[in-house]
Amino acid sequence: MAEFGEEDLSGSTFDWTDLSGSTFRAASLSDVTIRGTDLHRVKMTGVELYDVDISGDIQGLRINGIDVTAYLEEETARRHPELAKLRPEDPAGFREAWDLLESGWEETVARARRLDPDRLHERVADEWSFIETLRHLSFATAAWVDRSLNEEAAPWHPLDLPWDEAPTDKGFPNDRTARPSLDEVLELRRSRQAGVRRVVEGLTEESLAAEATPPDDDGWPSRRGFTVKDCLSIVLNEEYWHRTYAERDLAVLEEGAR
Repeated sequence: MAEFGEEDLSGSTFDWTDLSGSTFRAASLSDVTIRGTDLHRVKMTGVELYDVDISGDIQGLRINGIDVTAYLEEETARRHPELAKLRPEDPAGFREAWDLLESGWEETVARARRLDPDRLHERVADEWSFIETLRHLSFATAAWVDRSLNEEAAPWHPLDLPWDEAPTDKGFPNDRTARPSLDEVLELRRSRQAGVRRVVEGLTEESLAAEATPPDDDGWPSRRGFTVKDCLSIVLNEEYWHRTYAERDLAVLEEGAR
């Protein structure tokens, strides 16, 4: 256990660092960036929290004794009413949801094509570029459909892009320097989309509730009690939110082009 008192650690980077159980007292965390980090059961008291931007999976959030989780869910539903159709409960709902996502992405890709191809490799506010976003969705489909449902041990393509904090011992491709063209990435993506289409078209009530059976090895995702519904819901969630982020960033790139 390390103890730091009155040290200047400003500008430090903590990668894969276990700080669980730590105490920060009279510390400055201003201008800190936290990505892909477990903040379960964090307690903050006597803090000054101004101009904070939080995005992620948020449950059980209390501010000054008030649980604001329900408000967040209600406001998200108000701003994104289409989300209701992207949380299906039966096979027909999953087919409808996939139809909506495919048609939405066709519009987004058409919008991206109007930009200079080099701009599709640009990051906005250090978020993924448009090309990187498509590469990540290819990875997500490989993980939650090809591996988790189709039992392929290593369904990865060299252009697949895992999340930034992905473990390095699972055999994932993770080429951050690749600059494939939009058409190259779309060729892979359409193949993966077709795989999802085959699964949702063949769904029944029984198969939707069945347990997912990824290979029983040291890979990822592992056998952790996911159902087919869980895996497909993760894919729908990834597809929806990454399209939302892509549309947001395309607007910035379009403004820059003007």
